[in-house]
Amino acid sequence: MLGFSTIQLVRRMGNKLDKNIRHELVQFYRPFRSVPCFLHRPLELLKKRTKKLPIVIEFEQENFELGLNEVRNIKCRSLLQFPSISSCSTKVSVQKMEKLLVNCHHIKRVYYDREVTTLLDIATPSVRSDQLKHSGLMGDDVTIAVIDTGIYPHKDLEGRIIAFQDFINNRSEPYDDNGHGTHCAGDAAGNGSLSRGKYKGPASMANLVGVKVLNKMGSGSLSTVIAGIDWCIQNQSKHNINVLSLSLGSSTQQSAEDDPVVKAVEKAWDNGMVVCVAAGNAGPSGQSIASPGISSKVITVGAVDDQNTVNRSDDQIAEFSSRGPTIDGLMKPDLVTPGVNIVSLRSPRSFLDKTNSEARVESDYFSLSGTSMATPICAGVVAQLLQKEPQLSPDQVKQQLIRACENMGQSHYAQGNGYLNAVNLLKKNS
Repeated sequence: MLGFSTIQLVRRMGNKLDKNIRHELVQFYRPFRSVPCFLHRPLELLKKRTKKLPIVIEFEQENFELGLNEVRNIKCRSLLQFPSISSCSTKVSVQKMEKLLVNCHHIKRVYYDREVTTLLDIATPSVRSDQLKHSGLMGDDVTIAVIDTGIYPHKDLEGRIIAFQDFINNRSEPYDDNGHGTHCAGDAAGNGSLSRGKYKGPASMANLVGVKVLNKMGSGSLSTVIAGIDWCIQNQSKHNINVLSLSLGSSTQQSAEDDPVVKAVEKAWDNGMVVCVAAGNAGPSGQSIASPGISSKVITVGAVDDQNTVNRSDDQIAEFSSRGPTIDGLMKPDLVTPGVNIVSLRSPRSFLDKTNSEARVESDYFSLSGTSMATPICAGVVAQLLQKEPQLSPDQVKQQLIRACENMGQSHYAQGNGYLNAVNLLKKNS
């Protein structure tokens, strides 16, 4: 078996292949064990031509166009380009991938295009963002991009969904066939118009951009998520995108420096967009922070159970909220906000609406739990802060949020820097 060509490829070029690709190539030969030896070679040739793998290819930055041309030359299917991080995605046969790796010297690394999902566990005044509203801070002139399952044009968002991009079904008008993205949009920026102000997010005047990268079942891939982030980078000026909210993730497979989605969110951060990412719902186990929340730059958000009271003294870290340290030993999450039984916007006839009808609240709202909910609440507070101080860089925003946190007496790997109290953002030198 060690003599087969793809096994030799793994041995020679393992430094350019992530562990998922290496695993796929090694498992490629498992069926051969029950086949006579004289059939191995013809079977290998046949299978290399027919077995296709979804991959993300990262090129050396200065050779992006040269590498892209070599990928085009092998006539692969469904090629997507991500110029902001010098990468592309495609689906190729094992034979063509082998040819690329041997002949294209511009390739830096190849990743398996693995699954990414919503971070939902199967807002409230607790974060004190309402105090900022009393000072007139409701996210005016700030735009939050919700990279998720889409956004249903709910009455509480009327006139504020200023752009919509669909990487799943290529539709042009806002919609959400899952319901998760709509809930997240409301967590950040719902104005509560259909609930007489009862269910509203921190940035109730902020604009929204819906970027659909997950399908009806709440599932996507590295490539669709990267495509959504790259689109936000390319259209940042056009839509005045200030904040990205990502309530999605995948299990951590490698160090942050070798993670393509981490590279994408950090590029957005370096371009001046504040990125809020869910910590994940794999708690209470340690070392369970999801990707891309393992990034040292972005704001990784864990979840608090506020016991459905305004009083913060009885609040606890949600059991499901992922804990650090990260795979690289970093303290994460950065902070925590409410994420249990959060009432936000309902997307009628969506997947979640049909399968969790008991979660409906009145006729227009829906209750969900997860770091998925905590993340856009944090993004909404960021929008309030940017209305107050629009000149702040992402690093400065992060530092102000950290200084506004209050210690819950929990482990730093559970609470990060603590429980965000938006009132502290109004204090001088906070």
